[in-house]
Amino acid sequence: MSAPARPRIGLLGIMHELYDDMLPGISERQATYAAEVAARLAPVAEVTFLRPARNQADVEALVRELVARDLDGIMIVMLTYSPALRSVRALSQCPLPLLLANIQPEPSVTAKWDMGDLTYNQGIHGAQDQSNALLRAGVPYSIITEDWTSEEFLRRFESWARAAQTVTTLKSTRIALFGYPMNGMGDILSDPTAMLRRIGPLVVNRSLGDLHARMEAVGGSEVEAVLEEHSRRFAVAPGLARERHAYAARMEVAFRSLLVEGGYGGFCMHFESLGRDGRFRQLPLLAASDLMADGYGYGAEGDTNTCILMCAGQSLVGDAHFSEMYAMDYQLDSVLISHMGEGNWRIARRDRPIRLIDRELGIGGLDNPPTTVFSAQPGPATTAALVPLKGEIYRLVAGRGTVLDTPELPKLEMPYFHFRPASGMRPFLDGWLRQGAGHHFVTNLGDQVERWRALAELLDIEFVEI
Repeated sequence: MSAPARPRIGLLGIMHELYDDMLPGISERQATYAAEVAARLAPVAEVTFLRPARNQADVEALVRELVARDLDGIMIVMLTYSPALRSVRALSQCPLPLLLANIQPEPSVTAKWDMGDLTYNQGIHGAQDQSNALLRAGVPYSIITEDWTSEEFLRRFESWARAAQTVTTLKSTRIALFGYPMNGMGDILSDPTAMLRRIGPLVVNRSLGDLHARMEAVGGSEVEAVLEEHSRRFAVAPGLARERHAYAARMEVAFRSLLVEGGYGGFCMHFESLGRDGRFRQLPLLAASDLMADGYGYGAEGDTNTCILMCAGQSLVGDAHFSEMYAMDYQLDSVLISHMGEGNWRIARRDRPIRLIDRELGIGGLDNPPTTVFSAQPGPATTAALVPLKGEIYRLVAGRGTVLDTPELPKLEMPYFHFRPASGMRPFLDGWLRQGAGHHFVTNLGDQVERWRALAELLDIEFVEI
């Protein structure tokens, strides 16, 4: 999988045809303004503006045209005032995420303004009418009030556009579940049909026999290509037997082939499923790490909830990392983040090599799985967890913090790093537990809370920042 392309957004510019008689040429003038807005946003999204919508028929026709262009979302801009009931039906039936951009051509009211200038810049009360109508119609939408020429508008629009792209992507996402979820692990349980209806992804149960058969069909040249890539990418331990490394590469090729062929955005597996199956020699820790690095979602222990959120994190931000809180460090005011051996090595710190080792692992009862070992790049980071509450009611929990610059822990043979929550470790964990966030979650480098907030808003689910 490649990195997400720029979001594709339609600009729906709405005005009132009665102003054409009062100010001849106003439609052309405001069309130029809308085109300038679209050009301003070009660095972060591909924005399509067709023509102004001057009446109800225009709005309905333009919404149909924009939807037909396979866009990720629609940004509504009031080019002048226009009654909201002319547009609410078309927008309430629109399948794409919506943004109400409360902007105007000029940033300030000056002494030279006349009635024409007031008309050109009077979008605010049209936005109020529009927002009221959307709210009463029960349509999820976002709002940005900002000077459209500012860097802040560009930043906030990019966050929304990525969220819109993610919502649209999730509606067609397929998750492959190999085997069964871990018995007794309550916080990973979910209702797949409720998830499909509310969030969008479809969970597909795949047989481990499919995986085994695909492994048997992998050619030697495919394995060699993976080994060569690993030799360039990682510091491969001399003690890692070539036979073990080649078996891990064969699993990776098989997983990747199945995911590509089935159009899957992510996959889940539980170590017990593979361990008890009898046909496999290793757990696919290296395959999971490489596939995450390529943009796929992943969930250990059969956790489809976090796998789906991983898919969202890959689209929303990129370089999403499957995470688990292992231990608290009261001295550092941090939490040690790790897992059994799976990790997105694209978040690895740049001043240390990513090691690939021969890992002794008792879990699963299989042979040593080759495992990447690294720490995350120090700096700002964001955690996010999806909490199924009841039926189709979900909560998205997120928190800001910092990946600490800490010395290596030589006896930890798996990806790890210290995360210091911005709110402090104790209140952060109190809040995490109180909100029902599970022990699996997503980490992205950087402060990404606003993107997660925008996603929750467009999905119309509760958002909690700790």
